[in-house]
Amino acid sequence: MANPINKKYFLIFFITALVTVGITLLLINVFEKKQEANLYPSVFKPVGDHETDPKVWGENFPYEYDTYLMTQTNEGPTYHGGSDNYQKLDKYPVLKTLFAGYPFSKDYREERGHYWAITDVKETKRVNDKTPNTCISCKSSQVLVDVEKMGTEAFYKAMFKDVGAHYDKGIGCLDCHNPKTMELRVSRPGFIEAMQRRGIDVTKATREQMRSYVCGQCHVEYYFKGEGKYLTFPWDKGLSVDSIEAYYDEYGFKDWDHETSGAPMIKMQHPEFETWSTGIHAKSGVTCVDCHMPYERQGSVKVTNHWIKSPLRNINNACQTCHKWSEQELSNRVKTIQDRVYEQMMRSETAIVDAINAIKAAKDAGATDEQLKEARKLHRRAQLRWDFVAAENSMGFHSPQETLKTLGNAIDYARQSQLAAEKLMKNVAAK
Repeated sequence: MANPINKKYFLIFFITALVTVGITLLLINVFEKKQEANLYPSVFKPVGDHETDPKVWGENFPYEYDTYLMTQTNEGPTYHGGSDNYQKLDKYPVLKTLFAGYPFSKDYREERGHYWAITDVKETKRVNDKTPNTCISCKSSQVLVDVEKMGTEAFYKAMFKDVGAHYDKGIGCLDCHNPKTMELRVSRPGFIEAMQRRGIDVTKATREQMRSYVCGQCHVEYYFKGEGKYLTFPWDKGLSVDSIEAYYDEYGFKDWDHETSGAPMIKMQHPEFETWSTGIHAKSGVTCVDCHMPYERQGSVKVTNHWIKSPLRNINNACQTCHKWSEQELSNRVKTIQDRVYEQMMRSETAIVDAINAIKAAKDAGATDEQLKEARKLHRRAQLRWDFVAAENSMGFHSPQETLKTLGNAIDYARQSQLAAEKLMKNVAAK
């Protein structure tokens, strides 16, 4: 028979333990509430409609401002990217051949964080006195102020040396947030106009859609249209590389004539939004912000980390929220995908260089521009697809299957170009 005294002491111990746990949880909750009270001010200061300085916004949102400042940090390279601002032409000298006759053959550096956007544009050797102001369109919050003041067309028509070269603030809060409500917004005319032509009204977008749209207004392929250098997204036929190529072909657009092959070329500009749109994450409703600016807990408050960076630097919050595997396993899966894409990208570079050399040999042998037209067209098609992958900042991870298909087609077109030029050279030599 159980001792009633032991039962009494056990009951007292149990009740005491419960009270202790309750008091501990209460103290933790009080501590968290105090921390939350310190996270944001009790009275919010108004932010001006044209406030370009993130520090002013940071008076209301100190955590977001502090993490935004981390975008100036160089964490070094990831598997195939990162924030190390190295010269790509030194590491990959083949780029000088691929971009022969174009400014990217003179200077092509790895991108740094948003904090450095304005600095890197002002320092690149690709900018000169003839550079249109359009090139600064996504590099500074000051753009929004001047577009409103000058008008969109006049802003684009101006020279960079006269307007954008004098900016001192990079990408900031004003680019993505309404200063009155702090809601996400699209501020760049190029994105708004491109979506309108596709029948999409961005003012009716859901908050989840906006968590990709605010990134997609800049992380896209674009070109400078007409004499006014009007910033335009080539999306009228769709977002795929084939649709974009069809748009450019119909418009008759080229960025430059390749110095060696003579082909009319197009330089792709970081088509992250387009590539992501064809991938499994986009189809599953996963936004850019979910992975590159994931939520974090500060006490019981859920806040968005504004240190915009590779998910590989923050696998716990960026990936494991959905994928229940270890960090090492997830990291290895990314590496496998990116290594395979990189291998195919190198193969496509080799094929394109072979095509360039074959076209040059045929031209040197006496082939005419009319005779070289098909080989040059195929060179253009091949390099456009290679660059669609090479200029995109995920080494294919945003859409692995679509990316590998694109590179496969790039290799195919390059080899077709090479064969066409070699056949032509033989025919010319035989005469």
